[in-house]
Amino acid sequence: QNRACSVFTGLIERMGTITETMPDGPGIRISIAAGSLAGESTIGDSVSINGCCLSVVGHSDETLIFEAGPETLSKTSIGRLVVGNAVNLERAMKWDDRLGGHVVTGHVDGVGRLTRMETLGSWSTCWLTAARELVAQMAPKGSVAIDGVSLTVVDVGDDAFSVALIPHTLMVTNLGQLEIGKEVNLETDLVFKYVARWLSTKTIPSSQRSSE
Repeated sequence: QNRACSVFTGLIERMGTITETMPDGPGIRISIAAGSLAGESTIGDSVSINGCCLSVVGHSDETLIFEAGPETLSKTSIGRLVVGNAVNLERAMKWDDRLGGHVVTGHVDGVGRLTRMETLGSWSTCWLTAARELVAQMAPKGSVAIDGVSLTVVDVGDDAFSVALIPHTLMVTNLGQLEIGKEVNLETDLVFKYVARWLSTKTIPSSQRSSE
């Protein structure tokens, strides 16, 4: 993932398709068929790919090229993409744009795995497992980005949570292709992280408490 990145909204602009992946030093080089979005991009632009912020290193009229390093490959599902996979694409937000989803940084916190899906007509409710420390950063009615898609958390357990997917989301993002066992990139809410960090600095050390 890029060390510094612009802000995203979690509202996917379009789906792209992986056309090539190849080793590139300690990382990989990825080509994505992105339609008109490619022609509107320039070298260095920040683009969220399944929620992971990467920089455009090459492009043509319909193809975007990215490089992903070891840290990205270790913390996200990017390294497991193969030719033909659909990916969610969103360009970095302009500062005069409306924020339609929630603040998404494109810095993936970890991966989750789909364990259960309940479909009712064209609607779906999904249950996913993730590391306890990630789930601890979620709350019912709070926000989470799944493969870059801004969603509202429904229920939260110790190591699992659920989200509801409306027909539009299933149609215009790759979440409509989710299968049991599939890994997804997760980014928890930025506000929660800052609050948790602030609270951690206010904790009184046990040695100080015992001396009071």
